[in-house]
Amino acid sequence: MAVKDSKGPVKRLVEFIMPPNSRGMCRTREKQLFILALGTISFLCFGSIWFLPEKQGPGGKVKVVRDKLQEQVENLILPPPPQDLGGEVNINPNIRHGVIDKPDPHKLEEKAHLDAQIELDEEIKRIRKNQEQQVLAKPNFDKEKDSKKSSSTAPEALDNKFAKPDKKPDADAPVSNNGPKIQGGEDPDSTAKERRDHVKGMMKHAWDNYVTYAWGKNELRPVSKRGHSASIFGSSSMGATIVDSMDTLFIMGMTEDFEKGKEWISNNLDMNQMGGDVSVFETNIRYVGGLLTAYAFTGDEMFKQKATHICDKLLPAFDTPTGIPYALVNMRAGSAKNFGWASGGSSILSEFGTLHMEFAYLSDITGNPIYRKKVEKIREVISQVERPKKLYPNYLHPKTGKWGQQHTSVGALGDSFYEYLLKEWLRSGKRDSQAKKMFDEAATDIEEMLIQTSASGLTYIAEWKYGRLEHKMDHLACFAGGMYGLAATEEKDANSERWMEIAKGITNTCHESYDRTDTKLGPEAFRFSEAVEARALKQNERYYILRPETVESYFLMWRLTKDQKYRDWGWEMVQALDNTCKVDGGYSGVRNVYQVENVDSFSENVEVGGNKDDVQQSFFLAETLKYLYLLFSDDDLVGLDEWVFNTEAHPLPIKGANTFYRPHSEL
Repeated sequence: MAVKDSKGPVKRLVEFIMPPNSRGMCRTREKQLFILALGTISFLCFGSIWFLPEKQGPGGKVKVVRDKLQEQVENLILPPPPQDLGGEVNINPNIRHGVIDKPDPHKLEEKAHLDAQIELDEEIKRIRKNQEQQVLAKPNFDKEKDSKKSSSTAPEALDNKFAKPDKKPDADAPVSNNGPKIQGGEDPDSTAKERRDHVKGMMKHAWDNYVTYAWGKNELRPVSKRGHSASIFGSSSMGATIVDSMDTLFIMGMTEDFEKGKEWISNNLDMNQMGGDVSVFETNIRYVGGLLTAYAFTGDEMFKQKATHICDKLLPAFDTPTGIPYALVNMRAGSAKNFGWASGGSSILSEFGTLHMEFAYLSDITGNPIYRKKVEKIREVISQVERPKKLYPNYLHPKTGKWGQQHTSVGALGDSFYEYLLKEWLRSGKRDSQAKKMFDEAATDIEEMLIQTSASGLTYIAEWKYGRLEHKMDHLACFAGGMYGLAATEEKDANSERWMEIAKGITNTCHESYDRTDTKLGPEAFRFSEAVEARALKQNERYYILRPETVESYFLMWRLTKDQKYRDWGWEMVQALDNTCKVDGGYSGVRNVYQVENVDSFSENVEVGGNKDDVQQSFFLAETLKYLYLLFSDDDLVGLDEWVFNTEAHPLPIKGANTFYRPHSEL
């Protein structure tokens, strides 16, 4: 007869791990400690999930873990193609105006400050839920509390009345036929119409693939057909391509796509969810600029309130002794800093100098003067600092107010500062006389110091480095052709004739930089010497990332001169984009414009994308395709007498000349 084992399963497990005859191995107290340790480890493993940050929407904290695991598995199975473009510098091609490195991991803020931020987020969430129009109210900052909880001062308190519509929203109202023309505008020329339709088809190809493979992500990887996030947008998927593309979709009459983007923005665009450090400059020109144009086009209060919310989140960057803002801001923590590589912690001229148009216009439509005050303080500081050699260096320290490295460029690090001096004068209805004065001085000094003529007669803009000229011109500087042409036309003074010749010369040189490559696409930078002209010499200067500056000048020079060659050059660019950059999943940049891919040589072992960088930049839809479309449109469509384009090609209405300016009722 079998004897029944009276020992329970737990006791048998313990005896298996610690045999009873193993004297000295584990006494009763040691057994208890072992079980306690095992239980503690289990608690930490499964309990830590409750300490994760809240995530809005279905899934909560568990979804945070799932999303991160999914992202890591995706990258393991299908890693992105390498971003190293060769050469001496590791360049991040996702930056709009020059080179940045990946932001350093943000430092943990004090617990009290984080608690305060959580309270603000909860308040905003509660207010938004109760508001029928989904208007984002600004948080009320308690200055006394914030001064104790944070090492940096909180932004100025904002009056909540500015977060409310000043009149009944007219989101559903149709665009007035009597207002500025922002749709239609077909050119009577049949060839121009056919080419414009082709450009619209390019936009549809780029947009549809983004919707299919990367909806809600910042950008699209068109070769590997998945989403792409760049460090300039932080670590969150904040739909950069959606916001950046809205006005292009509207202008092209892609109504259903515009409404789809509008719905996403209304339901999902919330900078309280933005993680990590983000570029103040990029956020302003892409997000704020795009939303302000959408508001001007439609009158929908939602777009204005989203723009206001984002600008409020950028305000901590301005908390410096001089008022010159930092380059990076952490929207959750409310902290800000500069890039470590930028001339001893300096701010960058093209970044802090490219805020005025958006911030000033936002003050006009909200009635809140804080935004205008911030950028006027920047202007005041810049105008009072003495310029070495009459030139503006690319770096200015936000604490000391002194210039950094003696490097001046109209390309990367400097470009749009000069652009915004001219364009803010125009946007203000030519009321901002200080902007005009500073532009005229800068443009004249650039003409005297930096503009050169090559041996064969090509006009280019050199750089000033440490007391000498470097005969290199960035693709980014190709906007200057349109800038000088616009200034010559609008100012109508003693400089006009000379500046128009400079505009024609620069635009021609940029076209030559395209025409002298195998792909007929322009390199990132090109040089001039006794041996070469308008060609890239270094490996890290040979790439093309769908940049718009050259076609921007084609567009402006066509509108200003009506010279057919600018349309012809634009069509050459369209063909080059289709031949070299177009793939099944959209449009991709290329690493070497002097190298044509040999399709026959492809095999299973070839690197994904071959010569392509596998990134469809958001500015390709916002700028490049918009300028091409307008190049082949009638002049009345987004007319230059009613609109002025920000540096991301988002048109802002001109004060006093545009009925879509939509000023606040109190102004």
